[in-house]
Amino acid sequence: MTEKSDCMQIPQMMDALGAAARTAAAQLALSSNAERNATLQSVAKLIRRRSEHIQAANQDDMRSATQKGLGAAMLDRLALDDARIEAMATGLEAIARLPDPVGRILAAWERPNGLQIQRVAVPLGVIGIIYESRPNVTADAAGLCLKSGNAVILRGGSESLRSNQVIYQCLHDGLSQAGIDPAAVQLVQTSDRDAVGYMLASMAGSIDVLIPRGGKGLVKRVQEEARIPVIGHLDGICHVYVHASADAAMAADIVVNAKMRRTGICGAAETLLVDRAAATGILPKILAALTDAGCTIKGDEDVQALFSPVEPASEEDWSTEYLDAVISCRIVDDIDQAIWHIGHYGSGHTESIVAGDAEAAAKFLAEVDSAIVLHNASTQFADGGEFGMGAEIGIATGRIHARGPVGAEQLTIYKYVVRGSGQVRP
Repeated sequence: MTEKSDCMQIPQMMDALGAAARTAAAQLALSSNAERNATLQSVAKLIRRRSEHIQAANQDDMRSATQKGLGAAMLDRLALDDARIEAMATGLEAIARLPDPVGRILAAWERPNGLQIQRVAVPLGVIGIIYESRPNVTADAAGLCLKSGNAVILRGGSESLRSNQVIYQCLHDGLSQAGIDPAAVQLVQTSDRDAVGYMLASMAGSIDVLIPRGGKGLVKRVQEEARIPVIGHLDGICHVYVHASADAAMAADIVVNAKMRRTGICGAAETLLVDRAAATGILPKILAALTDAGCTIKGDEDVQALFSPVEPASEEDWSTEYLDAVISCRIVDDIDQAIWHIGHYGSGHTESIVAGDAEAAAKFLAEVDSAIVLHNASTQFADGGEFGMGAEIGIATGRIHARGPVGAEQLTIYKYVVRGSGQVRP
C-alpha cells in the first residue's frame, strides 16, 4: 500500500477498529473472571511457544532501528530476548492471578426510605494506548485491559511494528481459543503517524480514554491534541532526599540504585537533595559511589566544593529529566527546603526520603504531593509489578481518576446500583 493510499484509508481503517472494539467491549464487560483468566493463560502459552518467531521479528526491528540511528536507550527498550519474552508470559499469568477488578462493591449503604445503594466497579469501555519502542507493552497493556474487562486499541511505535504484530497475533489467537471476540484487542497495523492524529482527534465516539506511554514528545502531543480523556504523565523528575539522620551506607545504595539501575525509565532519580548537616559526612561517599557506577554529577557550588569532579548545575538542570547516567545534586538547609524544592521543580511522579528519623520521614510522606512517596527505598520501585499489580500500563500523575501505577483496578470506573421495593419520590 502506498503512503498516499494509506493516508486516504486511515479514517475508514480507524473507524472500523473503533466500531469493532465497541462491540467487543460490550461482550467483554459481561464475561466472567474465569473466561478472562483463561484468555490470559492461553496468550502466555502462545508467547512461549512462539518465542523464536517473536525474536526473529524483533531482530528485524532492531536492524532497522539501528540503521535509522536510534539511541542506545531506545534500542534497549526495543530489544527482546528469552528473558524478556518469558517476562511477558509470566506477567500475563500474574495478571490472571489477580482478584477480579470488575464487580467489586466499592461502597454500600441504605437510605432512610429503604433504598439500597451500591457503588460497583465496571470497565472503562474501550481504551486507546499509544506507546513507543517497548514491544512488551503490547502484551502487558492488553493483559491489563482484558483482566479489567476493557477492549483496547493498541498503537505501538513504527520501530517495533514487526515485533508488535507477532505478539498481537498471540493475543488474537488466545482470545479466539477462549471464545472471546478477538476484536477485544486490536493493533493499528500501520506506521503512518496520521493514525495517531486520528485517534487523538476523531475517535471520541469509539475510545473512552487514552493512555500514552513513551517519551516526552509523544506524551506531550497526546495531552495537547487529544479530544478524549488522557491518563498518564509528561515528566518523571524524581528526587531522592537524604536527611541528616540517614545511614550513610543505606543512602549510597539507594541513590545509586535509584539513578543507575535503569537510567531510561520514568522512575529513575534525576535529582539528589542532601541535608547540609549531613553533607560533609555522607555526600562525598554517595557521590563517589555514583561516579564509580559511571554517573555524571551536576551540582551547586556547595556540592562542587565538597567533591571533584562535579559539573556546575544550571537552573534548568533542576527541572530536567535526563533519562541517562546524569544526576543533579543540591545541598538543602533542612527538610522544609527539600520539600519546597520538590514541589517547585518536580513533576509529581516519585520521591524518596532516606532517613532514620521517623518524624522526618512522616513529615516528608505527608507533605510531598507526588503520586508515589517512599521512605528508605529506591525510586525505581515506582512500578505496578513491584506494587503487586501484576503489571502496569504506566504511571499517572494527574488528579482525575487514576494516580500512580495504572493497573487492572485503575482501569475500572464505577456505576451506582440502586435497589428499591416500590419507592417513589414525593
